[in-house]
Amino acid sequence: MLDELLGRASLKQRIDELEAETERLRKRYEAEAERRAEAATARQEVEERNNRLEDRIAQLEGELEQFEDDETALEVRRREQLRGARLEEVLDRLASFRTGREGALTAVIDDEVPDTVRDDLADVLGERVALIDETAPCLCCIDDAGLLAVTLEPPISPDVDATWSDRFELEREWFLPTGRHAVALVRTDLFACGVYEGNERVDYRGFESDVKGSHSKGGFSQARFERIRDDQIDTHLERCREALAAYETGGERAETPLVIVGQRGIVDTLVDESDLEPTATAAVDATGDPEPALADAVRSFWTTELQVL
Repeated sequence: MLDELLGRASLKQRIDELEAETERLRKRYEAEAERRAEAATARQEVEERNNRLEDRIAQLEGELEQFEDDETALEVRRREQLRGARLEEVLDRLASFRTGREGALTAVIDDEVPDTVRDDLADVLGERVALIDETAPCLCCIDDAGLLAVTLEPPISPDVDATWSDRFELEREWFLPTGRHAVALVRTDLFACGVYEGNERVDYRGFESDVKGSHSKGGFSQARFERIRDDQIDTHLERCREALAAYETGGERAETPLVIVGQRGIVDTLVDESDLEPTATAAVDATGDPEPALADAVRSFWTTELQVL
């Protein structure tokens, strides 16, 4: 009663409330301090794990760099584009090579080295046999002592089995224009065909067609443009087929091998949609008017890449 009269009761109540608030804040502080300690520990663990991962990444990068260095170290010793007199000289050198019985291998490699040949090559080349896989398709000439090991990419793909002999089995018509043959160049807007006796052209026919170029607009205008262009290309290919049909019916085809070169898609379409059976096809980059473009195409086609393993 006296506390109430003197106003001390409300003060004591306020003190109790403040003490309760102080206790609550103390517990909250302790909980926060504990949480911060746990967070600091977790952060330290994360940093340590991150450091370990960074060290592992650096290790793996070093191993990868070493692996790439090992891979890049495995390279052909020399690479050369051969044509004309230089090609003839190299073929003569290869043809002059002599060794013991079954000491020289001549093998056509399509997509990869056949298992029947790989073991023989591995005995001579070791890990460098992988270079032939990278070069395929190709023709390889290798002797069993490893003194001579080269690959060639002839314009005319030979259809022969792997042969061990005392010399390399090479035919000049795989590499060089020999005898009578024809080369046709086909682009979306151009056709040129020459008949040759060796290197000398003895007959020629060429023409250009009106085919629209590229178009940058979209929508209906572009779709209509592309239809017109496709029709023009179809008409051009029909002219090409007629020109080659005249070549065949003229008696040339029975005796004269035919090579068709140009834009890969156009060449494939022409061959697929006709009765033509060319000796070879190839993609070449020949621009300009028909006659000079044909000359560039012929020069490009009759080029052989030599690689010294």
